[in-house]
Amino acid sequence: MNKNLYVGNLSQKVTEDDLRNNFSEAGEVASVSVIKDKFSGVSRGFGFVEMATEEGAQEAIKKFNGGDLDGKTITVNEARPKTESSGPRRSGGGFRGGQGGGGGRGRY
Repeated sequence: MNKNLYVGNLSQKVTEDDLRNNFSEAGEVASVSVIKDKFSGVSRGFGFVEMATEEGAQEAIKKFNGGDLDGKTITVNEARPKTESSGPRRSGGGFRGGQGGGGGRGRY
């Protein structure tokens, strides 16, 4: 099991400090990141918490998955590594779609 955990369905108000404080109840937290939109700086509603030990990661999943944080039920599970195929296809589509007024990006 990875020590890196995905945390989903976060409120836009939740900060990295909030996650660190909560997850430290399950064990030592090595790092925390809340993913933000690169243009607006607003939280995208998910983040990652890296626990120092496998035991801490397992405890965090048991303790927080399905739990409440800032009024929202969060999802906590093992983070999956990035796949190579999703990266280039995504950015390539953005460049083509960006020509001529957005090219249908509004439907997402």
